[in-house]
Amino acid sequence: MKKDSKIYIAGHRGLVGSAILKKLKEQGYNNLIYKTHQELDLTNQKAVKEFFEKEKPEVVVFAAAKVGGMLAQLKQRGNFLYENLTMQSNVIHSAYENGCKRLIFIASFCIYPEFAQMPIKEQALFKGDLQYNNEPYGVAKIAGVKLCEFYSLQHELDYLSIAPVSVYGAEDRFDFLSSHVQAAIFRKIYLAKLLNEGRDEELLKDLKCYEKLGTINTAKAYLKTYNIDENRVILLGTGKASREFLHCDDLAEACIYFMENISFKQCLENENGKLKNSQINVGTGELISIKELAFLIKEIVDYKGEILFENKAQNDGTIKKLSDFTKAKSLGWSGAKIGIKDGLKQMYEAYISKSL
Repeated sequence: MKKDSKIYIAGHRGLVGSAILKKLKEQGYNNLIYKTHQELDLTNQKAVKEFFEKEKPEVVVFAAAKVGGMLAQLKQRGNFLYENLTMQSNVIHSAYENGCKRLIFIASFCIYPEFAQMPIKEQALFKGDLQYNNEPYGVAKIAGVKLCEFYSLQHELDYLSIAPVSVYGAEDRFDFLSSHVQAAIFRKIYLAKLLNEGRDEELLKDLKCYEKLGTINTAKAYLKTYNIDENRVILLGTGKASREFLHCDDLAEACIYFMENISFKQCLENENGKLKNSQINVGTGELISIKELAFLIKEIVDYKGEILFENKAQNDGTIKKLSDFTKAKSLGWSGAKIGIKDGLKQMYEAYISKSL
């Protein structure tokens, strides 16, 4: 690859896509293409086809997705499956049709079974049922992984799939219904802090940005529906579930490393004569419980109120997920560099700076 190679980043305004775009610019890549959803609807097959016919990118980074937390996926199961399947299929197929030899597909760790053996290796794919709450997203991402794998095998392409653990960072979504777990917990605790400290103007400014609320009494009533008041915040689940959290900048560096250095054939595994499991796990190897995460955020934002949990185990999701990223290391990835505490501090500082 050259610094002037034409690279298309799908999903450049999202958490992962924006981090990849930033890192590419920092590393001197100067022929980058990206479009907003208004400029290019990736669910529109005709529009995607015409875009690729015109631009002919040499490399594609697919970081676009309909994303959301547990509540959003439970309420919109069909939408999550359909929109993600459609976007990724349109892009991957159009990339192939227009001569694009190299593609990075951002998958997800929810492609693996709920009760996979720990630590979770790439070989765990299809070895059990997915976790029910995020099954639609998981099914779509599995399809994307396999589409990249099958197209690469059939057409001799380098379409690589990256399966990261839970990703967080400054460009995450922070609304309650569609955000990831760490972003939702952060914002709930931050808003509880503003309530606890009587910072009504800042509270209204934050909520107006997202929920269009006008008066402090309306805001307080709204927050109570999410179990947030002046003295406490009650979070979903039991707090016992454990996850790995990967900073988006670490994931971006991993994706660019694989894009620059690794071929599809290097990622394949030979399982009893069958070439499969080409996806690459990217994780940290460090588990933190949701309860520990919440109290770490409480410390970082200096919240003086209580943090409680509703204690409904059905809202925990998979109780524990620990990645095995031996393949990524064997391919030369140097590993994650940003610890969870430092990463959350960066996220908090960025959130505050945007609020000013």
